[in-house]
Amino acid sequence: MPIRLEPDFPAKKVLENEDIFAIDNLRANQQDIRPLKLLILNLMPNKIVTEIQLLRLISQSPLQIDVDFMKVASHEHRNTSKTHLEKYYLEFSSIKETCYDGLIITGAPIEKLPFEEVDYWEELTAIMAWSQTHVTSVIHICWGAQAGLYHHYGINKVMFEEKLFGIFSQKLLTKHRLFRGFDDVFWMPQSRYTGIDEAQVSNSPLEVIARGEEEDATILLSDDGHNVFLLGHFEYDSGTLEGEYLRDLDKGLDTQKPENYYLSSDEKVTNRWRAHAYLFFHNWINDVYQTTPYVLNQIVEIQTKKLNKSF
Repeated sequence: MPIRLEPDFPAKKVLENEDIFAIDNLRANQQDIRPLKLLILNLMPNKIVTEIQLLRLISQSPLQIDVDFMKVASHEHRNTSKTHLEKYYLEFSSIKETCYDGLIITGAPIEKLPFEEVDYWEELTAIMAWSQTHVTSVIHICWGAQAGLYHHYGINKVMFEEKLFGIFSQKLLTKHRLFRGFDDVFWMPQSRYTGIDEAQVSNSPLEVIARGEEEDATILLSDDGHNVFLLGHFEYDSGTLEGEYLRDLDKGLDTQKPENYYLSSDEKVTNRWRAHAYLFFHNWINDVYQTTPYVLNQIVEIQTKKLNKSF
């Protein structure tokens, strides 16, 4: 929530220069409040687990938030009951004329496939194109981030020699309000076989917000602040990587134990990312609240003007 201050209060200008929201009494008295409207495109196989993880993080705001879930229609969902999907999930055809304050596009365990070979790629690109004009802010997670970087900026993914798997320190490179309160170095779960082409990133309008231990870009932001790309998993629970590790072993894969994860002799999990996960999503919700219009349909006009300026 913004800080309410008198117009000539000395600290107000300082806070504004630091990109901290401060509003005067006139604006505060005229300010309309409504629930934020968020959409989650859930591409993960076990949708209920991902629902819980994300809802836990976005539920900590003092703002009222209305959340819709969406699934891709061009894919057969085998790991979540049809009843659950029919009752709680929307399809793009039913909401493509609707505006949302925020959108979260999750990851998916398909990163070894070329993007164009994903059975719902055409539908996903339509959704990502729609998100640039009908949504105030978009978070892309893991494979969803790689897909967004490829679709919007032509940035290719690159295969790693082995799976990047564990909890890794990230170095914050720049100040941005989405990462206000972050330590200079923080931890983030990673579980992926691919990264992104760093040369293409350096020649793009993207800003790299954080880099991992191997100096690879892990958090990126579009130049207009509209698109956020998280190559890791702030949303993971303490036991998520352990579950993935055991599943890999059951499949006969040679996955090594997740790094920096079991920090005691009894191999109990040490969660070192929870605080920053909550902080990031709290910052994002606050940012969306400050920048989104009161009338949802105005988002199309606002975002279209931004897009036109970029060309």
